[in-house]
Amino acid sequence: MENYTKLKELVASIEADAEKFFNNGNSAAGTRVRKGLQDIKTLAQDIRNEITAKKNDGKN
Repeated sequence: MENYTKLKELVASIEADAEKFFNNGNSAAGTRVRKGLQDIKTLAQDIRNEITAKKNDGKN
């Protein structure tokens, strides 16, 4: 659950930069959004692995 909370915080943290990029065309903000999205992707995969491990532990 800790990683899920981190995921929500990460999404919220890139919101301002996403707005700057899409509404104002700020290229540097776009770069920060892309980096944040990569971090989200990595964290999401970690969460998926945790869920799978927990699910499989219950089957044994």
